[in-house]
Amino acid sequence: MTLWLNVNVVDRMKEREVTDVATLKALADPLRLAVLGVLMKRDPEPVSVKEVAAELDEAPTKLYRHVKQLEQAGLVYVAETRLVSGIVESRYRSAQHSLRLSPQVFAEGGEQPAVLEAVLAAMELVRSEFQRYFLAGRVDMSPEQRAGKFAHASFRLSPQRLRRLRERLDEALDEVLAEGDSTGPDAVEVTLFALLYTVDPPESAGE
Repeated sequence: MTLWLNVNVVDRMKEREVTDVATLKALADPLRLAVLGVLMKRDPEPVSVKEVAAELDEAPTKLYRHVKQLEQAGLVYVAETRLVSGIVESRYRSAQHSLRLSPQVFAEGGEQPAVLEAVLAAMELVRSEFQRYFLAGRVDMSPEQRAGKFAHASFRLSPQRLRRLRERLDEALDEVLAEGDSTGPDAVEVTLFALLYTVDPPESAGE
């Protein structure tokens, strides 16, 4: 018989807005983001490092320090523990359902290197996961199902049109988060990666 002890009860946030450098640094690694993704997906079920490793096809020894970094940043927490051969084994939960970077972290200042690494890590994770799922035949982008969508475009927009586009994207995301996960038998796992940015004109050579 295995006895797990509930050791921590955390008021789990629906969405966490990242505002500090320490959290950005914790997110600046694709593998840590993958670990966090597994915990978010499996919530409310607490998950051990061994179980996360099995899902990611990684060695557990490779993940322990990453989990500790996520725990130190308050992104995950120990939900249960048990004693196995004199060693305490922990099971973890995510402290939030989703993450969003605060606009303030993109302002010029000390956060610039950290926020860049966090964004690049997220892009690398999406790239590698999409490749893995696509090659395994698990990605449905068929027009019949209208399940997936890919768009990559550049526009010239007035400030008013840009603001309207940003507001509509925010409204769509807020609506999905407010509704929460679907629980029906036909529900599917969905990944959304959104990156909207403006590019300033290059400085003239004389300036």
